[in-house]
Amino acid sequence: MTRIGVSGHRSYNNPEVVAAMTDAVLERVLQGHTAPTVISNLAEGADQLVAELVLNRPGAALEVVLPLPIDDYDNDFVSTDTRRHFDALLARASSVMVIDQIRGEARESAYERAGHAIVDACDVLVALWDGLPARGRGGTAEMVQYAIDHGVIVEVVVVERDPL
Repeated sequence: MTRIGVSGHRSYNNPEVVAAMTDAVLERVLQGHTAPTVISNLAEGADQLVAELVLNRPGAALEVVLPLPIDDYDNDFVSTDTRRHFDALLARASSVMVIDQIRGEARESAYERAGHAIVDACDVLVALWDGLPARGRGGTAEMVQYAIDHGVIVEVVVVERDPL
């Protein structure tokens, strides 16, 4: 069994090309492995994409690590379509863990701790990343570095990020 963690940007250019590149990386990483597990927080963009691509494989499972309780996490979705996609993927999860909340903690800290939990639980981190520094605490660049520092294999799919 291979456990695939996810980190990546919420938006990026050329989503069809990114999906094809990501699927090719997963094909290579999962070659010879059966029943993969994807570990994701199911945020918009990369997290939902990788979860869906892994779940398309036979025997695949999904473990969800949420940075915030669902009713609060809802506020971080910009569209109803991605929120519906989140709900559909969440319904397929074999487990859902919500990171313990620390009174007075910034949202970014909760995201960082969720990212660390994902990296700590995976064999390979698939990162859809533009190669630039994180725009906030717990961003993709930080998760890639955390994975490297902890001996987790990192597979990067280079993306061009949408400007904010």
